[in-house]
Amino acid sequence: MDKTTLKTQVIEIESKKNFLIELLEKPNLGNLRIDVNQALEELDELMDEFHEVFPEEKK
Repeated sequence: MDKTTLKTQVIEIESKKNFLIELLEKPNLGNLRIDVNQALEELDELMDEFHEVFPEEKK
């Protein structure tokens, strides 16, 4: 995978964060809330690491 493709895919993944946040606000998630929280935490970690490697991509 080349650098441009990697950047494009990670930025696309980052754009999905709002969906997870909106999903977390729904009252009827039940046990799924744990998985959504975990996904948000892992997404934040991924983005931190991505911005360490590609600081020019930081918003």
